[in-house]
Amino acid sequence: MDKFSVLQQYFGHSSFRPGQEQVVDAIVSGQDVLGVMPTGAGKSVCYQVPAMLMPGLTLVISPLISLMQDQVAALEEEGVHAACLNSALPEGLYSTILRAALEGDYKILYVAPERLLTDSFLYLAMHARIAFVAVDEAHCVSQWGQDFRPSYLKIAEFISRLPYRPVIGAFTATATEQVKQDIIALLQLNQPFTLTTGFDRPNLYFGVARPRDKERYIEEYILDHRDRSGIVYCATRKSVESVCKELRSVGISATRYHAGLTPEERSKNQEDFVYDRKRVMVATNAFGMGIDKSNVSFVLHYNMPKNLENYYQEAGRAGRDGERAECILLFSLGDVQTAKYFIQNSHDNDELTPEQAEAAARRDRERLDVLVGYCKTTRCLRSYLLDYFGEHHTGGCGNCSNCTGEFCADRHHHRSTEDPFPAWRASKKRLARRAGGCGAGADAARRQGSENPGARAGPVPDLWHHAGCAAPAHAPLPGCIAGAGLPGRNRR
Repeated sequence: MDKFSVLQQYFGHSSFRPGQEQVVDAIVSGQDVLGVMPTGAGKSVCYQVPAMLMPGLTLVISPLISLMQDQVAALEEEGVHAACLNSALPEGLYSTILRAALEGDYKILYVAPERLLTDSFLYLAMHARIAFVAVDEAHCVSQWGQDFRPSYLKIAEFISRLPYRPVIGAFTATATEQVKQDIIALLQLNQPFTLTTGFDRPNLYFGVARPRDKERYIEEYILDHRDRSGIVYCATRKSVESVCKELRSVGISATRYHAGLTPEERSKNQEDFVYDRKRVMVATNAFGMGIDKSNVSFVLHYNMPKNLENYYQEAGRAGRDGERAECILLFSLGDVQTAKYFIQNSHDNDELTPEQAEAAARRDRERLDVLVGYCKTTRCLRSYLLDYFGEHHTGGCGNCSNCTGEFCADRHHHRSTEDPFPAWRASKKRLARRAGGCGAGADAARRQGSENPGARAGPVPDLWHHAGCAAPAHAPLPGCIAGAGLPGRNRR
């Protein structure tokens, strides 16, 4: 069976997406791979197709139990024998899966990184024929990634213990240059074929709004997009419940998703959204991993996420059908303080030592500053995003709120009489006049030597370095606040 037959028979696609075929070819030929592919680009196909073509067992290392379970269920539905091993399994079932894997019953075995060096799993690894190891969410290996996990540092030791070295593929949705170099070094990739597909999604409109009443803004936005499906992301469960209740009260077909719901309710709500029984999903960041719903036409962020990587991943769940979609972040200074609180008091990663936790918090604060810079910048938002990920974009895109001049207080598509950035706006207009007039004023500002007229004077802090990215000459000042699918046949 060749790669196209596998793609058609097991995954329901007649052709590969950009970059997928090159990655598949490299893996099958025995070459290590680093694939940086944005959300929706089809990373799973890049390791699932080779798994079907290569003799022996493919291990997929993933940090998320829910994602592993979803992908296994989808593969089994397509006739691919797969299983997952994680701490949530009863001991008896865990042992049964290990025995079946030893007997060659599975083509793909998903495993959490914490399980790699356990005695039982090492026994499997020593006696099974492991042809390929795929590391999903590979940014977790880097202390500069948005979700560093020390357990990922065990991967290289695990591979070194194998009787022979398998092909290694590392995959992530977002990675700065620093993170990419860390992945190669820490996973000991051997002259990998490296593919970074374009981060730019021209069909996505990016906007930042500062409404006086966020719930009213979201309510009116969705009522104006009555026939569209979308996601509203909130920082807390409380906000999810409040926003969802408000939307339902005005007749909007909405459901909700957060970790406080039972697994059964989360599953039902997810299915209701994916199969269009509910038009709007209101959720925390717990929702979205492994979900590929093509007709999401808007993603609204009720609150700021904690970094630009997370924002771009979540916003990237819109417009996967190639149609125009809108990604709008509702910004308030209160959200910055909330995000800082979560950074300082997050204890969801019990792998970290106190020293590692503090270092991680410090890096999270730096990345939050970069996101605040995105919310406050007067330059093209798309350019800001792409510069951060090392894909430089010159000039205005004409498809973001800064390029179109759609800063707003109450509605994203109406100019407010109350300018949320009066000082910046006035300064920008002055600079534009000095430069002889410029549409949005951003380019004029840059020609005057300051992209962000409202920022304090002085050198740009070394935050871009810490984020693994060299600051462009016209980079905004990060940190403007002082101190301050359901998996199925169509996924790829």
